[in-house]
Amino acid sequence: MGEGKGSTLVHLLVVVLSLVAFGFAIAAERQRSVKTRVFKDVVELVIGALEKWGEIRTDIGTNETYCVYNSDVATGYGVGGFLFLLSGESLLMGVTKCMCFGRPLAPGGNRAWSIIYFISSWTTFLVAEACLIAGATKNAYHTKYREMIYAQNFSCEALRKGVFISGAVFVVATMILNVYYYMYFTKATAAQAAHKANRSSSTVGMTGYA
Repeated sequence: MGEGKGSTLVHLLVVVLSLVAFGFAIAAERQRSVKTRVFKDVVELVIGALEKWGEIRTDIGTNETYCVYNSDVATGYGVGGFLFLLSGESLLMGVTKCMCFGRPLAPGGNRAWSIIYFISSWTTFLVAEACLIAGATKNAYHTKYREMIYAQNFSCEALRKGVFISGAVFVVATMILNVYYYMYFTKATAAQAAHKANRSSSTVGMTGYA
């Protein structure tokens, strides 16, 4: 480990796990549930406006209604992105001991930037995780059978566009902030260690003259 640079392996793992989470978020957006097209003869504009809905079908045998969606793969992708991002954040916080329980940071600009990037990365991390898990949960929710008498209140709304994309954007932001946080954290801890070493050497030198 170079002085003030941190571990290359930690940098690499944080970036790779974040990029995998980003890939899962993009894949989830592309595979999110949309309705099966019902009215083939309706103009494309109207169909596009209804794209976020599932198709309501009626079971001829029981006269009950239910929803049909074209995909549920996005749920797994969303959960995968959530877990990979969580793994990257947990790894970094474990290495740095959340900046609170490990080695003290030397006063100065490096410590100030470490605190700023620490808070910022946690903020974007929580937003990203919220988007991913909320998107996965909403996408997984498929309205079940209802009695025909309630059909007038029946809804097959699916996940709107942009939820997973928002998560992906915040995943990238979290990755960048984490890289800078770790960089300034290692600089601050290295400076503190050097300061202690110099102070110990000075103490030993003064003892020799006594």
